[in-house]
Amino acid sequence: MLLAIDIGNTNITIGRFEAGTLVARRALATVDGATADDVELLLDGVLRLDGGSLDAIDSIACASVVPSLTAAVESIATRREVPLISATAGNVPIPVRVDRPGEVGADRLVNALAAARLYGTPAVVVDFGTATTFDCVAADGAYVGGAIAPGLALGLDALAARTAKLPRIDLRTPERAIGRDTVSAMRSGTVLGYQALVAGLLTRVRTELADLAGVAPAEVQAILTGGLSAAPWAAALDGIRVIDPDLTLKGLAILHAELTGGQRLELGLP
Repeated sequence: MLLAIDIGNTNITIGRFEAGTLVARRALATVDGATADDVELLLDGVLRLDGGSLDAIDSIACASVVPSLTAAVESIATRREVPLISATAGNVPIPVRVDRPGEVGADRLVNALAAARLYGTPAVVVDFGTATTFDCVAADGAYVGGAIAPGLALGLDALAARTAKLPRIDLRTPERAIGRDTVSAMRSGTVLGYQALVAGLLTRVRTELADLAGVAPAEVQAILTGGLSAAPWAAALDGIRVIDPDLTLKGLAILHAELTGGQRLELGLP
């Protein structure tokens, strides 16, 4: 039984895999500075919500962008004598063709691995998290870079925190671009504006990847993942082939299988 842990700046997402199949998925709020004991209690408690426990885990695969929590997971694995794979540019089994491979977030490399293995190349993965990242996979499966923009929720928080009269709003797609009150104007600027940002960057990234591969832009796979990937405005983006909120967890399972010879991911794909 494999425990996949994706530690982001806002959330920790965990997935429990049995015989290569994702059988349970949960999300926790990230608390930077939590001790190893805190994290161990949280993980065990969340696993028990779906009938599991840390005692039943045979191995752990982790992608983390929070160093203190990476260290906490390493401490838990050592104490429990459970094999741990932490994703890095040095062990994700794809070429990494950027100027400083060690600076690339582990989750971005894992997403690139999953995109290449599950959906084909060339590909671009758009991950809607605290930041919105665009991760590019060349035709030969190499990670070749990408783009980073502030996340939609981060932008909304900044508007509310840095202005005197703008309220916090829910993320709902407006019917019109021209808002007739403050809330509808904010929805237009944030949701429709963000949709335009993503669509514009996605078009340019797909064109550049297509030029590298010598194919038409439409042949570049476009994959959405992350917490907001299931939002209606995200699904309305042109050219999206796949929406897979669990892409990072699946990538961790693939990484574990390829490095250890373990059970390959079972997805029922043709």
